[in-house]
Amino acid sequence: MGVWVAGPSAAGVMADWGADVIKVEPPVGDPFRGLFGTLGYDSGLPNPPFALDNRGKRSVVLDLQRPGGPEVMQRILATADVFVTNLRPDALERLSLSPDELAKRHPRLIYASVTGYGLSGPDRNRPSYDVGAFWARTGIARQLVPPDTPPPGIRGGLGDHATGLATVAGVLAALLERERTGRGRLVETSLLRTGMYCLGWDLGIQLMLGKVAPASPREDNPAPLVNCYRSGDDRWFFLLGLEADRHFPGLLRAIGRPELASDPRFSTAAARRSSRAELIAILDQEFAKADLDEWAKRFEADDVWWAPAQTPAEAVEDPQAHAVGAFVDVEGTGEGPGFKAIASPVHFHGIPQGHAGPVPGLGEHTESFLAELGLSPSELDRLRQEGAIPS
Repeated sequence: MGVWVAGPSAAGVMADWGADVIKVEPPVGDPFRGLFGTLGYDSGLPNPPFALDNRGKRSVVLDLQRPGGPEVMQRILATADVFVTNLRPDALERLSLSPDELAKRHPRLIYASVTGYGLSGPDRNRPSYDVGAFWARTGIARQLVPPDTPPPGIRGGLGDHATGLATVAGVLAALLERERTGRGRLVETSLLRTGMYCLGWDLGIQLMLGKVAPASPREDNPAPLVNCYRSGDDRWFFLLGLEADRHFPGLLRAIGRPELASDPRFSTAAARRSSRAELIAILDQEFAKADLDEWAKRFEADDVWWAPAQTPAEAVEDPQAHAVGAFVDVEGTGEGPGFKAIASPVHFHGIPQGHAGPVPGLGEHTESFLAELGLSPSELDRLRQEGAIPS
């Protein structure tokens, strides 16, 4: 029972892996279904972001504010292994779906709580998307750019998906524990804690040393061999020479400047750091002399570690991404044809990969699932009359 991204993405990964995921939605549906309309675009556009996090699920519409709705929800939970929700704690308490209450009713249930700021503390009920709790509050956004530069524009879903993967990991550990003990457990993840873990290097340095270096402009990067550069055909790429003493000679051979190895400005790691602006300027000049395809050949010949900074259009055509199984074919439904999409990031060898279940229409499976749950035709009629399920 989740909306938008972080909670549904966790359940979406589980659906990709074969779990029977029931998405319980209010009558108006998950607002994520209307993403493009929310942003001011044509609301009739296909919605790949919603599809990624909700394919392969069954959608059940249930109004928990109406008589009969809460009772049906409890019957659903009685059959479930895992309850994933990213509703705020106060909303769940009003619906009698708090962790403590469900632990008493369903002691074998794994309860996966996904929130912006966690289940305790003064901000436990504070609303947030990943822009707020993951990017802004943790320090990530400020650490991506120099101190005098505004925080960058944030791409949608990145922090949510990291938190979703953390949630899946916690759920699997709790399921393993339940196999041994017979009891469920509350598993708590938050955008805030996931973001702080992702920025753990910088935050750990801050905790231990009292300060951390901010981001630098690329022209002043303290590690010139781990920096971005532009080729003569205006294509960007990154050097990956983290072990600079090891990688520097090969880079100099590739650019045809082996004499720089004996230049006192660049002969040691400390010297390169002190003279970084000069070294970056030299590399800029050299890389502008050839296109990226030529540099790729030279880098290959001299064992230079690098990666192209690809656009989305280039990334979805990357032969390595196709070879490693980064894409799946999503089944079509009566409402639309099938399409190609991004796969979830784990491959279980020995299990065929290459397709994913369809995206459910709002409430598409309400009656069939509730009948499967054991509700009789007369019970379904009563729920319709009470407004708990669509008529």
